[in-house]
Amino acid sequence: MSKEQHRHLFHHKKEEVSAEYGGEAMYEKARKEEKHHKHLQHVAELGAVAAGGFALYEKHQAKKDPENAHRHKIKEEIAAAAAVGSGGFAFHEHHEKKRDKKEAGGKKHHHLF
Repeated sequence: MSKEQHRHLFHHKKEEVSAEYGGEAMYEKARKEEKHHKHLQHVAELGAVAAGGFALYEKHQAKKDPENAHRHKIKEEIAAAAAVGSGGFAFHEHHEKKRDKKEAGGKKHHHLF
């Protein structure tokens, strides 16, 4: 038996990039950066959802607890600002991911539906 045994049905080969674009080292680096930005984008999206949920909770608490309504309104505003900031960061990372994908030579997929 040879040392290179292939036990899978499909063999995925790495896309070859010519030397004029930096070779495979640059391709791998761009793919890693793309994955990194995708991960940060998902983390930022989760942060936006969590902060938005907390802002809604504090808004509810302000109505429910009129004695401490001012404190709840302040917490609500802070959470809303955090949600907006996190959403902006997710938007930024999305564009960084697209830029890295373009540098790696990725194709754009246009879906009809």
